[in-house]
Amino acid sequence: MRTFPFPVDLSLLGVGMQVGPMGSGRTWHAQAPLRRVHRIDFHVVMLFTGGPVRHMIDFAEYEAAAGELLWIRPGQVHRFSPDREYRGTVLTMQPGFLPRATVEAAGLYRYDLPPLLRPDAARLAGLTASLDQLRREYEDATTLPLSLHTAVLRHTLSAFLLRLAHLAADPDRARGRVDTPGDRTFVLFREAVERGFATNHSVSAYADALGYSRRTLVRAVRAATGETPKGFIDKRVVLEAKRLLAHTGMPIGRVGAAVGFPDAANFSKFFQQHTDQTPAAFRAELR
Repeated sequence: MRTFPFPVDLSLLGVGMQVGPMGSGRTWHAQAPLRRVHRIDFHVVMLFTGGPVRHMIDFAEYEAAAGELLWIRPGQVHRFSPDREYRGTVLTMQPGFLPRATVEAAGLYRYDLPPLLRPDAARLAGLTASLDQLRREYEDATTLPLSLHTAVLRHTLSAFLLRLAHLAADPDRARGRVDTPGDRTFVLFREAVERGFATNHSVSAYADALGYSRRTLVRAVRAATGETPKGFIDKRVVLEAKRLLAHTGMPIGRVGAAVGFPDAANFSKFFQQHTDQTPAAFRAELR
């Protein structure tokens, strides 16, 4: 499956972001098959003023209505609804456009968080105002030199994304709870799983590598996600397997090997256990 990069050539002055109205004439790549499943390597945030529309992200369907947002992260696969008009504002952002401190504070790579966000009236007003300001700064390409224009965009974008991250966080954190040691434990675990899920499925191995007891890891992951560390790992493995089955021609045995199952039979059993489908049936359903 082809991964589409951020379209720098379509961005005003070539900066690492775009923001503007959704519409049938807009695209982020001349060859991007918006009505078919495809993968992107940049962030997309859509704030809807109309709807509802159904949008597939990583094999789950989300229905977004006016006043709601969809946040698609780099590497995720998705598909636009072919029979609905998308109305609202869309923001795209190139990885690396923001400094690392902002990336971490805004949780830009929190793949464990749901893509669909439903703000209350007060938060929606704040997000809308912040996004409108970002759009004005983006479209004002003449007032400032390019270097200052880019710096202003980074600051304004950071403000919007921090608001968005506050909405996406769990309810306790959204009410102002400060980070606890458990939060940090989960962040380290999540990052370790993202690096190692293709070869390491062992909760104990992750705990040992991170310097935590298994019990500490279980508590932190359950507090952050509501699931066990093993469930979190398995979910990530299944997602990658689905991506490979749907968007590559790799034989099923090679797909299994790519996500840590050298034995094809064990991979098929694992996949069916978590999806109620065999790998072959899942692949056939999408083709």
